[in-house]
Amino acid sequence: MMYNMDNFINKKSLAEEVASRLQEQISLGHYKINEKLPIEPELMKSFGVGRSTIREAIKILANSGLLRVQQGVGTFLEQASVSKEPMDQRLKRANMEELDEVRRLIEMKIAEKAAIKRSSKDIVAMKRHLQERKETAKAGLVEACIDADLRFHLAIAEAAKNAILVDIYKSATVHLRKWFLHLYPDTRVFIESQHYHEQLLQSIIDQDPKKAWNLVGKIVGHMDK
Repeated sequence: MMYNMDNFINKKSLAEEVASRLQEQISLGHYKINEKLPIEPELMKSFGVGRSTIREAIKILANSGLLRVQQGVGTFLEQASVSKEPMDQRLKRANMEELDEVRRLIEMKIAEKAAIKRSSKDIVAMKRHLQERKETAKAGLVEACIDADLRFHLAIAEAAKNAILVDIYKSATVHLRKWFLHLYPDTRVFIESQHYHEQLLQSIIDQDPKKAWNLVGKIVGHMDK
């Protein structure tokens, strides 16, 4: 399946759009650290949205650490950048090209490490999810197949024995799932790539990290067609 990343729309809610525009104002120096932001009615008028949208946008930026809300006092600029933005929030803002690149790099690394550190218990889990992937793909169950595919790769991440990689991949899978559901109307690409996944599993069982790394590259390349 061919697709153009430039034409892939990364939909945002109205609150997320307002948060992005407000963040842009902050990055351009419209506000200083500890400066109080305009009151809600002024922000509503400025962005042409309702009170609930403004409050949700403020909540998004407060959760990222950019703003500080003091009840009964107002909203203040906490910091001028989102360097401390939670990973899940950052992934939510990522476009599909960025997410695809992160996915490729993470899956290659976890496959390589899994081939070195996997246990017999890990192998059982990977085999189970790969079988579910095969069965749901043949049955044409798109959503179930996508879930099985992601569980297979998550099992590989867990076999890599790196908790940080697992947490990052778990955060990414939430957004990958939404992307896959939009991208794949049927299970054809999953059926076609099943043999690559089976080879990947075998390379991990055989403890061949180089082959595992290369096979993930083939899988991602095939899934992107």
